[in-house]
Amino acid sequence: MNRKSPLSVALCALATTPALAAAQEITARPATADACLAISSNAQRLACYDAALGYVAPSPQEADLAADAAERATVVAADAAGEDERARELFQRDLDPDTRATIANAGRGSLLDSRWELAKDSKLGIFQLRAYKPVYVLPGFWTSRTNATPTSPNPNNTVATPERLDSIEAKFQLSFKTKVAEDLFGDNGDVWVGYTQSSRWQAYSSETSRPFRETNYEPEVMLVFRNNYSLFGWKGRMTGISLNHQSNGRSDPFSRSWNRVILNLGMDRENWAFMLRPWHRIEESARDDNNPDIEDYIGRADALLVYSRNGHELSLTARHSLRGGDRAHGSLQFDWGFPINNLLRGHVQVFDGYGESMIDYNHKATYVGIGFALLEWF
Repeated sequence: MNRKSPLSVALCALATTPALAAAQEITARPATADACLAISSNAQRLACYDAALGYVAPSPQEADLAADAAERATVVAADAAGEDERARELFQRDLDPDTRATIANAGRGSLLDSRWELAKDSKLGIFQLRAYKPVYVLPGFWTSRTNATPTSPNPNNTVATPERLDSIEAKFQLSFKTKVAEDLFGDNGDVWVGYTQSSRWQAYSSETSRPFRETNYEPEVMLVFRNNYSLFGWKGRMTGISLNHQSNGRSDPFSRSWNRVILNLGMDRENWAFMLRPWHRIEESARDDNNPDIEDYIGRADALLVYSRNGHELSLTARHSLRGGDRAHGSLQFDWGFPINNLLRGHVQVFDGYGESMIDYNHKATYVGIGFALLEWF
């Protein structure tokens, strides 16, 4: 019987995931607008019409200037209406639709808007799969130090018998999200549900039957708001709050899991995006906690800086425990996505520190991976 290898199954999943179809863009200009009628996807049909009619959307900078001007005009008009606070609230509530739409379209087309549909005219409706985190396959993923006996302060989660592990394995990641509610508070406030899965596969360890060493599952639900403020030349685009679960789905002594409430602050400028995420862990009972000191290693916050231009994308992710002394731990991860041809992208990943995966949350090592990406952050 011809059985597919786990890697080939993963590659097929990557190639066919609906998130990729949602991320496709209309790049060729159709001969007439009638050619767009056959497209079932609302987003792709609109992009087709824009291409056919030669429509060019305003730049994010133009959208910001228009929104700022509309907001200033609103403040001036509200002041003219009187100093009573109630009068101001009524005035702003009764803004004409064009002014309200201009304000709500701040940042349209910016990096964060392209991923989170923040501006009014960027919203594409609910229950359509969208890209979330990078989607990649790294056939070569090397570590400087394997973790043959994972440990935890909980004795039920400490491995006594060393595993046989190769220092070279394969890694891949899938990630997507979908919006389940839109504009909960007037023209703002969207609810997204996301899912990310990353696997580390001992693909070259024939002596141990090539097992999957570690797979991390990360479902989450997020409430996201559009912002429009300036800070040191950056534009504040979004604020989000999410409920996040992460685990490796294994039984003791290998089981690892935690739940978090995460605050997400997002800013961008031209080709740059910056995301700051402090979080609070939801405590568990001492008996059920697989990794009671996980915050002192994987951390209590992370920050992501992304630069995207001409098909190249560079990102740096930093995590830290936000504690000093013996509790000061963290990590740095660098990713570089680059075009190979029109259909294929290369991807390089370098990680150093604690917590590359959940089973290794308190294990320090350097990891280097190289492979291919189907989607990057932007």
